[in-house]
Amino acid sequence: MQRQPVLVYDGDCAFCTSSVRFAERRLRPRCEATPWQFTDLAGLGIAQQRAEHEVLWVTPSGAVHGGAQAVAKLLMSARGGWPVVGALLTLPPVRWLAHGAYRVIAHNRQRMPGGTAACALPSAPSAQKRA
Repeated sequence: MQRQPVLVYDGDCAFCTSSVRFAERRLRPRCEATPWQFTDLAGLGIAQQRAEHEVLWVTPSGAVHGGAQAVAKLLMSARGGWPVVGALLTLPPVRWLAHGAYRVIAHNRQRMPGGTAACALPSAPSAQKRA
């Protein structure tokens, strides 16, 4: 069993990696941040497809939070006033807005500052079949 939360992100995405590095430097969250490509996903109870599509926060007890709620958990583990911001992201209607904003950013991460073509999310299996 892990002793601290784990933040799992896409290490092939420059935008994701720089966002995590920024959080580590500025927010100093209490977690281990690791790219999904170098993580025992099965050991954490995570499907690779999920790790490819969203940032994940895995608690020491094994609970998995994805997307905006993973960001909220990251903020709640940070120092300073960030835990208040993180807690707000868990409450409706802010939670719903955060989910929508996360989806827009995730689907456009290759266009975000520092993003590259490698940051684009993989196509959904149904989209690949139609192509």
